Amino acid sequence: MRHRKSGVKLNRTTSHRQAMFRNMVTSLLKHDRIKTTDAKAKELRRWADHIVTLAKRGDLHARRMAMSIVREKDVVHKIFEEASERFGSINGGYTRIVKIGRRPGDAAAMTLVELVSSDIVKPTKAKKTKRTAENKPAATDTQLAKPEPAASETTDTVADDGLEEADAVKTAPDDPGSDTAEADDTPKKESNASVDPGVTNK
Repeated sequence: MRHRKSGVKLNRTTSHRQAMFRNMVTSLLKHDRIKTTDAKAKELRRWADHIVTLAKRGDLHARRMAMSIVREKDVVHKIFEEASERFGSINGGYTRIVKIGRRPGDAAAMTLVELVSSDIVKPTKAKKTKRTAENKPAATDTQLAKPEPAASETTDTVADDGLEEADAVKTAPDDPGSDTAEADDTPKKESNASVDPGVTNK
């Protein structure tokens, strides 16, 4: 019975298994995500969480312990510099496993292992300032001026005036005593009154 024996063997020797997980955790911390099988991904979470916990501690002893696991010094320095800012608000659970289907060759269940810090730390947006009466822009003279009537209104008034004048001309009475009638009769009277001086009355 395997009582009190944590971890998976994965059909590998101890040295092979430790070397494999050291390489995997180095790649995970370097690239922020890797693709592997489901069984390896579940075991890799323990290694990654342990390294991030050491990085959040940040002292010299924690750095030396991380250096004994992670293969590259640059990756260790990077995670120790960014751990407090990226993972300071959460305790544990620094990785996420996403199932992506099965491998074409042997139908092994494949997963994507990634760090969750990108979802927690988001860029802050600038706050909008409220507009008060002091900082509101003053109204200009053009805004205070009265709006001019539309072009359609002016055309309607002109058309109405023209119609009224035409109606007045049509409805004017034809009185014989008017000025126009007198003007017409005067030349007729003059023509009747004019008599040839050579003709005498009998």
